[in-house]
Amino acid sequence: MRPRLQGHNAVVTGAAGGIGGAIVRRFAQEGCRVAALDVAEPVDGDLNLICDLGDDAAVRSTAAAIASSGLQPTIVVHAAALGSGGATLETDSDFLGRMMDVNVGGAFRLAKAFAPGMQGQRRGAFLFISSINSTFATPGLAAYAASKAALDSFTRTLALELAPDQVRVNAIRPASIDTPLLREGFLSRPDPQAARNVNIARHPLGRLGTPDDVAALALFLCSDEASWITGVDYRIDGGAGITRR
Repeated sequence: MRPRLQGHNAVVTGAAGGIGGAIVRRFAQEGCRVAALDVAEPVDGDLNLICDLGDDAAVRSTAAAIASSGLQPTIVVHAAALGSGGATLETDSDFLGRMMDVNVGGAFRLAKAFAPGMQGQRRGAFLFISSINSTFATPGLAAYAASKAALDSFTRTLALELAPDQVRVNAIRPASIDTPLLREGFLSRPDPQAARNVNIARHPLGRLGTPDDVAALALFLCSDEASWITGVDYRIDGGAGITRR
């Protein structure tokens, strides 16, 4: 069987993390060459680069390095995000600004850097990793949830703007994914196992999601199999959005 991403090049941000790393590996298995970006150097890409998605100059420099390497992308996945929380009344402006600048501003910068090349080819796909929290209120995550809601809105607008050039834009909204970051959150609780069990109980399918679950959906949405899908955000949540218990 022909690899599903043969002939494609991808840029994946957050590539040193759980979800981003899984996407890099899955794409590579399907024949895609990958430029992997993160604030800590990734290890699984064909080209591994350190890049702060909240910095204009860093993104421009990284885009130039990718172009020089011959990895001009037909796919861009923005999985990088700040995910820390805090009570609304304790959230300061600097924290909020940095959250928005990476989670949403990073998507803007990636679009400016790579959409023109896709438009020229009349071929391409952007995928933004959002969150179930973009539509469900979760105390203590106001800044994070607001940034993901803004990312969902940006997804729809960019999809309309790029559709005439056959460039697609979609988002994925995961619930709880079993990553090192989530496990750290459990370990910060007085009873980590109890915290994990409570979280699992919020998902009707009875388990946490895995990075590979997200990578499988990312693969479909970025492949030519999804060539008539754009402007959509997909929940991948083990049923949590049905009941939000």
